[in-house]
Amino acid sequence: MGNEINLSRRQFAIGASVASALGAMPGLASGATGSTAIRPFKVAIPQADINAMKYRIADTRWADPEPATDDSQGVRREILQPLMAYWAGAYDWRKVEARLNALPMFMTQIDGLDIHFIHVRSRHEKAMPLILTHGWPGSVLEFMKVIGPLTDPVAHGGKAEDAFHVVIPSIPGFGFSEKPKVVGWGSDHIGRAWSTLMLRLGYEHFVSQGGDCGSVISQRMALQHVPGLLGIHLNMPAVVPAEIAHSLAAGDAAPADLSPKERGAFDQLAAFYRDNSAYAAMMNTRPQTIGYSLVDSPVGMAAWMYEKIAQWTYSNGQPEKVLGRDAILDDISLYWLTKTGASAARIYWEDHTNNFNARGIIDMPVAVSVFPGEIFRAPKSWAERCYKNLYYFNEATDGGHFAAWEQPALFAQEVRAAFRPLR
Repeated sequence: MGNEINLSRRQFAIGASVASALGAMPGLASGATGSTAIRPFKVAIPQADINAMKYRIADTRWADPEPATDDSQGVRREILQPLMAYWAGAYDWRKVEARLNALPMFMTQIDGLDIHFIHVRSRHEKAMPLILTHGWPGSVLEFMKVIGPLTDPVAHGGKAEDAFHVVIPSIPGFGFSEKPKVVGWGSDHIGRAWSTLMLRLGYEHFVSQGGDCGSVISQRMALQHVPGLLGIHLNMPAVVPAEIAHSLAAGDAAPADLSPKERGAFDQLAAFYRDNSAYAAMMNTRPQTIGYSLVDSPVGMAAWMYEKIAQWTYSNGQPEKVLGRDAILDDISLYWLTKTGASAARIYWEDHTNNFNARGIIDMPVAVSVFPGEIFRAPKSWAERCYKNLYYFNEATDGGHFAAWEQPALFAQEVRAAFRPLR
C-alpha cells in the first residue's frame, strides 16, 4: 500500500511547511467583515494539505488482521485497506470541492464564532424557509442531493407550493465552521445560534429539520421556543420514555407490557448499547483523548467513522452500495482536511446526554419520519408521549440513519409532507 502514491518524505515535509504558511483555515472567505456581516465563502484546500493527507494514508502502520471472522472486533482490515488504497491513490477531493463551490456559501459571525452555511433560495415566491442540520459523522455533504428537490420541487416531480428556501449550516467545530475555543457550544446554544442565523437572513418565520445531532439541535430549538421557529421535522426522534431508559441503562429485560413495536425498539436499543455504543461513551467523556488520534491518523479517523457509516446506513453493512465510495471519502476527507476530528467529537461532551431519551415535553408542532435502517425505529406511542403537538408521523419504506444522504428523493418527499400543514 505504501507505493500507491508517489510522494517522498522530503516532498511531504515541504508540503506541510507550505500548508502551515498558508494558515489553518482551509478555505477562502471574502467580502465585508463585521460581527453581523454575511460574507461569501469558497473552499480552497491547499494542494499541499491534500498531498500530505495522501502521504499519511500510504505510510500507515497497519494493525494486524483481526482473528474474528466477522466485524465483532471492529472494522475488518480486508474491508478498510482497499478503501484506504483508493483514498491514497485515485480519489480526487477537487471534485467535491467544485460541487461545493458551485453552491452559494457564506460565513457569518454568531456569538464570536464564524459559522459556515450553504444558502439556496427557491425561485418560488411562497417558498418556506428551512434550516437543515447534519450530525456526526456526517456533514453538510449529507444534504447536497436534496437541495434541488427542496428548492425546485417542480423540476423533481413535486409542486411549487412545496418549495423551500434552504439553509444548511456546518455545526460549530465541524467542516468549515470555526472551532469553539471555550466551552458552552452545546445543542442549546447552537439552537439559539440557528435562530439568529435565520433571522439575520431575513426569515421572520422558519422550520427546522434534523437527524442525529441535527435532531437534538432541532428539539432544543423547540424546547427553547427560539424566535421565528414554526415547527420541526425529525428523522431520529429522542422519544425513549424515562422508565424504558432506566431499564436499558440497568440492563434489565424488556417490560412485559410493551407493544410489538415498542418491544422492537427496546431490543434494537439494547443491542446498540451492548455492542456498538463505546464510541459515544468515549466522545461523551474523553473527546480530546480520542481526538488526538482522529486528527493525527487519517486511517484511524476513517476507521472510527466508517464503522458507524456502515452500521447506520440501510445497506447490510455495505455503505458503498448505497452512498458510493467517493461520497463516503468526501465526508471523511472533509473532517481530515479541516482538522475537525477532535472539535466535532466535543459536541458529545457538551451535551453529555443520551440522544435517544426524551428530554421534556415539546409543545411546538413536531413531525417525525421513521426510516427502516435507523439505529432504533421509534414507535408512535413513545413519540406521542413527549411531542404534545405531533401532527405528522410516517414510517418510510427505505433509508437509514443518514436519510437525506441515502435516499434523497424519499427524504425530500417526507420533508414536503411534514411541513405542508405549517404553510
